[in-house]
Amino acid sequence: MLDHDVIIIGAGFAGLYQLYRLRQAGFDARVIEAGDDVGGTWYWNRYPGARCDIESVEYSYSFDPELEQEWDWSERYAAQPEILAYAQHVAQRYDLRKDITFSTRVEKLDWDEDATRWTVTTDDGQSRTAAHVIAATGCLSKPSRPRFEGIDDFAGLVYWTSNWPHEGVDLAGKKVAVIGTGSSGLQTITAIAPIVGELTVFQRTPSFAVPAHNGPNERLARVRPHYQAYREASRMTRLGFQCDDGTGFLAETDPAEAAAELSRRWDIGGLCYNSGFRDILTDANANEIAAEYVRSRIREKVEDPELAEKLSPRTYPIASKRMCVDTGYFEVYNQDNVSLVDINEEPIHRITSTGIVAGDTERECDVIIMATGFDAMTGALGAMEIRNGDRTLRQKWAHGPRTYLGLMSEGFPNLFTITGPQSPSVLSNMMTSIEYHVDWITGALKHLREQGLNRMEAALDAEDNWVNTTNDAADLTLMPQAASWYMGANIPGKQRVFMPFTGGVGTYKQICDGIAVAHYHGFELS
Repeated sequence: MLDHDVIIIGAGFAGLYQLYRLRQAGFDARVIEAGDDVGGTWYWNRYPGARCDIESVEYSYSFDPELEQEWDWSERYAAQPEILAYAQHVAQRYDLRKDITFSTRVEKLDWDEDATRWTVTTDDGQSRTAAHVIAATGCLSKPSRPRFEGIDDFAGLVYWTSNWPHEGVDLAGKKVAVIGTGSSGLQTITAIAPIVGELTVFQRTPSFAVPAHNGPNERLARVRPHYQAYREASRMTRLGFQCDDGTGFLAETDPAEAAAELSRRWDIGGLCYNSGFRDILTDANANEIAAEYVRSRIREKVEDPELAEKLSPRTYPIASKRMCVDTGYFEVYNQDNVSLVDINEEPIHRITSTGIVAGDTERECDVIIMATGFDAMTGALGAMEIRNGDRTLRQKWAHGPRTYLGLMSEGFPNLFTITGPQSPSVLSNMMTSIEYHVDWITGALKHLREQGLNRMEAALDAEDNWVNTTNDAADLTLMPQAASWYMGANIPGKQRVFMPFTGGVGTYKQICDGIAVAHYHGFELS
């Protein structure tokens, strides 16, 4: 006798919606969540300045028109407290918490072929059985925590942006060091610079950042009268949100016209900056034009030319790493209390009781903030022991993830991954991709039930073909040229493989819709 039809791992936006859809479809589903409340990444990431880089009108659920109309987003780009409140509202509105087990972490999954079921073991020693498991574990949920020599000797306080204290931290007047200048680092630095006594930023690789031009959410009123049609259009875009994509080629455009278009998009703000021309991610010359425009704007913002150059990315193509959307990041370096340490010139040697030694200099600090990112896309799955006999998913993926459509992996039946590797995932509006995967998985489970079947697995040849397709699509772009977390390059020892599908959300949807219509071609059903 099974404990549940389906066990869902994670109560972020993916897990909440998956629970809602399965409950609607008449399945007995249980969510297991490590945190003590819903929200996923927006539960854990409470660092100062945490904010979404997708506009609120698109970074929200589309499944219920009433929910769309009743929730008022206050800002163009919602901040973490508001997004978390939204997740909590959804859980309350649809009474989802009654089917969620909180403060419990999944440690192990064991597949029983004879019984056609998974046994799910958690950190409290309990085991639960289910016919299917759906990993809604998130793409950026397993923190990267590099060890620095001497960190245990530090007499001050150490915080991680990926697990910020819920009660907050008083940094007023303190000497603060921030290690890391990815998205969480930029947001933290921008938020705390006005209040700390001294701020020292340790940068390995500068980030391309475009302005958010954040403010009141005036767009919401314009979208609401035709929200459903708007969402439908977004599902067929390349990025899962609407960008007014250009059709021309930057490399073939008159330089004055190109500059005008880049300037127009800069003035609009946000991640649509790169969507003005078709060749920015495929042509090195076009990419350099778009990159140099951003560097020129950095030089305008930062008063010290030498400092502006250090903050200007030159070692990777623009948009080959996740772009940042900033709310005044570069301007903080004009403050007298802010300094930058380029660890390429002055490597971090060790942490002492009073500060950080980089190069030949020790910078004293009271607080160290680690903005060191995540083991992206595969980290949360790899943290669990997922086993079928003597085979584990961790072993299978040792040289890079292998999936069919980013939804399943051969050898691990009845295990689905929401926004898994080799799907558009982190190259898209996550809400669009989450909803699509949840709907697709729910449809597959309903199909199995209707046909009297109980087992679904990716076929090896279909998986091999999809892995090759994903790799080939990435190689048509400039994206693999960056040492990015898309490649796993931020995790020592992790195989460098470009993990997301670059073909776009709309194209991916058409592929997966066709596979479902063709009786789940490429999957073995029994």
